[in-house]
Amino acid sequence: MSPSPVSSTPILRRTLIWSAVATAVLAVVAGGVGYAVAGGEGLISGLLGVLLAAVFLAITGISILIANRWYGDPIYVQLFFAIVLGGWLLKLGLFVVAMILLAGQPWLEPMVFFLSIVAGVLMSLAIDVIVLTRMRLPNVSDTTLPTEVPEDRAPGNANRVDEGPVAEGPVDGGPRS
Repeated sequence: MSPSPVSSTPILRRTLIWSAVATAVLAVVAGGVGYAVAGGEGLISGLLGVLLAAVFLAITGISILIANRWYGDPIYVQLFFAIVLGGWLLKLGLFVVAMILLAGQPWLEPMVFFLSIVAGVLMSLAIDVIVLTRMRLPNVSDTTLPTEVPEDRAPGNANRVDEGPVAEGPVDGGPRS
C-alpha cells in the first residue's frame, strides 16, 4: 500500500464528518417530530430511519477511502472497483435484511420511518453538493507530467546532462589551426 494520498480523500473525509454532525441534528429533529406525531413508536421510527440512511450513505464514502489506501499499487484500479462494488453489495444486502426484519413490526410507524429515511438521504445529498462545490480540486489531479520528452533531444553530445557542451577548437581559446 502506498502512503500517497489521493486528492479526493480530504473531500470524502470532510463529507463524512459533516454528515455525522448533520445526522445527529437530524436524529434529534426526526425523533422529536416522530414523538410528537406517534409517541414512542414515532420516536423509535424517526431515529431508526435517520440511522439507517446515515449508515447506508456512509458505506460508499468509507469504501472509497479504504480503496484509496492502495493508490499507486499496480493493481489499484482493480482493487478500487472491487472494494467499492463490495461496499455497494454490502449496502444492498443490509438493506434487504433490514427491510425484511422491520416489515410489519408493531413498534414501527411506517410513515415516520419512511420520511426520516428520505430526510436523511436529502441531507446527505445537500452536504455532498455543498462540500464538493466549496472544495478546490484541479481538473487533472493525482498525476505527474513528464519533465522532458526524450524525442526532443538533439543527437550527439550537445544535450548530455552530465557534461557541458563539447568545445570545438583549442581549449585555451586561441585561433584554430
